[in-house]
Amino acid sequence: MARAGFGSRRAAEGLIAAGRVTVNGEVATLGRRVDPGHDEIAVDGIRAVVRDDLVYYLLNKPKHTITSASDPRHRRTVLDLVPLEPRVFPVGRLDYETEGLLVLTNDGELAQLLSHPRHGVEKAYLAEVEGAPSPAAIRHLRAGVELDDGRTAPAQVRLVQQHDRVAALEIVVHEGRNRLVRRMCEAVGHPVRRLVRTRIGPVSDARLPPGTWRPLRQQEVRALYEAAGGAVHA
Repeated sequence: MARAGFGSRRAAEGLIAAGRVTVNGEVATLGRRVDPGHDEIAVDGIRAVVRDDLVYYLLNKPKHTITSASDPRHRRTVLDLVPLEPRVFPVGRLDYETEGLLVLTNDGELAQLLSHPRHGVEKAYLAEVEGAPSPAAIRHLRAGVELDDGRTAPAQVRLVQQHDRVAALEIVVHEGRNRLVRRMCEAVGHPVRRLVRTRIGPVSDARLPPGTWRPLRQQEVRALYEAAGGAVHA
């Protein structure tokens, strides 16, 4: 449980004593032996499975990098920036020009949960746009705009900075459509000049330099699972 991000050994014992831990659907007791490879362990209904073969990376994707395993044009991909082994894959996509946070993992369950539209995991972006967005334009972004593939869901939008003919907007969405934020801004007359993803669900890291990665902490993996409403692996 500690390895799965539920706190220290003492904290885990406290959870068991409080009756918040179950093993195969039954309330756990202190001292009971379990096999994490076969027994289903849950805390407050969130399943925790300890596996040593799963890895989770948080990458700050730089501009002009492909979110793909390979590229026929031999451009740099996100896999060129993380360890070769074990083999991982990116969760979701950031387009060639977009920068910012990206999760890479070999945990297919987490990838599916984070990518599936029905789970609606938030992604936050900082968008540098042309012009001076009016309050009406910001309200339009918040309410939803019509795109060629349908109306966007309501978004959280705030003006961070306005300088001459360039503005910075913080935009939080929970859809995964292709180039969504860029198309939203263009639809209200303010094309994006630079776009950076700053948060994936509860995970952010303003100190991670572009082009570098770090392992996700177990608490962060657990928080991603909880945000997507799934089981917790570690």
